[in-house]
Amino acid sequence: MKKKKLGKFRITMNINLKITLLIFSFLFFLIVIKLSYVVLSDQVDHINLTEFANNRNTTKEILHASRGSIYDVNGDELSKNIKSYTVIAYLSKSRTKKESDPKHVVDKERTAKELSPIINMSEESILNLLNQNLYQVELGPGGRGITEDKKKSIEALELPGISFISSLKRFYKNKSYASYLIGYARADENGEIHGEMGVEAYYDDILKGTDGYTEYQQDAYGYPMPNSQITKEAESGSDIYLTVDNNVQLILENVLAKLKNEHPLDWAQISVMDAKTGAIVGSATVPNFDLNTLNGITSYLNPLTSYQFEPGSTMKIFSFMSAIEQGIYKGDELFQSGNITLSDGTIINDFNNVGWGTINYDTGFSYSSNVAATKLALKLGVKRLKEFYENCGFGKKTGITLPNESEGVVNFTYESELANASFGQGMTVTPIQMLQALSALVNNGVMMKPYIISKIVNSNGEIVMQGEKTELNQIASVTTIERMKKMMYDVVYNGFSYNRGYAPDNVTIAGKTGTAQMASKSGGYLTGEYDYVKSFAGFFPYEEPRYVIYFSTQRLVSSTTDITKVISSAIGEIAKVMSIGDPLKDQDLTKIIAMNSYISKSVDETIADLQKLKLSPIVLGEGKYVIGQYPNKNMTVVEHAKIFLLTNGLEYKMPEVVGWSTNEIIRFCNMIGLPYQLNGYGKVMNTNIPAGSIIDLNGIMEINLG
Repeated sequence: MKKKKLGKFRITMNINLKITLLIFSFLFFLIVIKLSYVVLSDQVDHINLTEFANNRNTTKEILHASRGSIYDVNGDELSKNIKSYTVIAYLSKSRTKKESDPKHVVDKERTAKELSPIINMSEESILNLLNQNLYQVELGPGGRGITEDKKKSIEALELPGISFISSLKRFYKNKSYASYLIGYARADENGEIHGEMGVEAYYDDILKGTDGYTEYQQDAYGYPMPNSQITKEAESGSDIYLTVDNNVQLILENVLAKLKNEHPLDWAQISVMDAKTGAIVGSATVPNFDLNTLNGITSYLNPLTSYQFEPGSTMKIFSFMSAIEQGIYKGDELFQSGNITLSDGTIINDFNNVGWGTINYDTGFSYSSNVAATKLALKLGVKRLKEFYENCGFGKKTGITLPNESEGVVNFTYESELANASFGQGMTVTPIQMLQALSALVNNGVMMKPYIISKIVNSNGEIVMQGEKTELNQIASVTTIERMKKMMYDVVYNGFSYNRGYAPDNVTIAGKTGTAQMASKSGGYLTGEYDYVKSFAGFFPYEEPRYVIYFSTQRLVSSTTDITKVISSAIGEIAKVMSIGDPLKDQDLTKIIAMNSYISKSVDETIADLQKLKLSPIVLGEGKYVIGQYPNKNMTVVEHAKIFLLTNGLEYKMPEVVGWSTNEIIRFCNMIGLPYQLNGYGKVMNTNIPAGSIIDLNGIMEINLG
């Protein structure tokens, strides 16, 4: 019995084993089929395994390119990237592991009170942010984009739960200086900086450079796999040097700021071009705006290139020039001023409505007679005058490398339109077109194309683009140009007595004024007391012309005298800093000193020498030897002038700068490489760096002027 039972057990075991083997074999067969499908199709549940593996194991990190800086023509930095910070507050108690070392905001009232004056937000608004049921919160807007100095001030408070997020932002040390020329750039939601106006926008691709990347494979634990890394280095953006001269720009900014502060106006612009080359050496606008905050921005269009308006009598420069060039002008020919009636019944009046009796055409130009301009235009005819205007560049873009340039409108057909165009009504121009056309007066009739970029330097220090003069067409003969220059000289010195106010004492100029009615949107012209665009177009010095200047303003509530002060002050100061005309005319010649070079000489010896000459040395650094100076060798100064001496020392102590001029404080900052911000206009009232303290060159000096 036992043997039979054992046999039956063995038979049962064999059957079970066979069944198990069959099941296992079937399952194995299914697995093999599935694996074969996966291998052949590279798919699992419609997922591509190769893509999945690559995406899972490959890491790619973007290496952001550094944006290039913008400089003036002398190398003074105007725009650069700096590190900025956003203040954040951790609110969740879960961050704190030890009560003695809190990592979240504990005392919200104290935190709000102490942060309020630093980030310029009310305690109430900060408390509202701190009372939210969130893990963390940004303390904005005041806590966004703060400087290194403000960050240090906040850290010194040792407030629990307060931290910072670091980022890059575009920094403009002169704030509203040349705001419409430079333009601005700011970071998008991904932290990438893009230009949105001016040179920053036009040359955005060149400034921002090319991003690089690092790509590598990771193992199952997230570590880079050997020999798997591929890196393409980022290529930094190029640096751009403008044709703008810092000294000239500051003069233009100051005269316009003074005008705006004293008189209501819609807008005003004043621009100066080196007409020998076409380089724009300065262009200022009011209202302007703070490039760092965009506070004060009222328009996104640059008045230099985008505003188009009826120019008024400055256009007589070119209508009279056309008549001279065509041989129909006789300066001593007499005509009856006051008014003239056209064939269609239109009456053209001189600006005083009564004229000056019978006068000749030269006097008519000096007195800005609309009747004289009309009579000449009628002799020229529509075709010849329009062709001359177009030959001067009106009605088309100059091609200057700034965004949103306007063309202006030169389109007249009928006799009355021809008459109006002869004295700058019924047509529109831009300031940059006026500068371009005026350049012919300096170059024997040849116009120069205006440009704003001096050079572009790539990240390797190579000059990849050099700004240079471009001659355009010759709009008039040398004889015509010489005649017009003399007529413009007479406007200032032999015309109306108040025109003499346009001329400074240290350089001789020539020019022409303009007053144009503002067109009404409903047709015709506005009739308000101040509904005018007033302007001045000229060149200097008269004897050896080089610079052209164009000023225009809309709805200025002021007298002609205030405009003459703007022009004479600007030209007079430019003549001094550019050493043209007679910049030392009003100085005692016995006190004029030609500078020597003190480079490589000992500081003590240099100080003694300068003091003997009754000059005021300003020593930068505590080194023993002079490695830089300003003014430079052969430049002329007068007694008691400040002479900046850069030494080979590594630290700089802050001098007493109260009372310094704007140019002096800027020169000081540039020589030691200290970023700065200018607030206001005039002389230095105070700064955020105490006299006698060691200067942190990573900080920013805020300079209050007044």
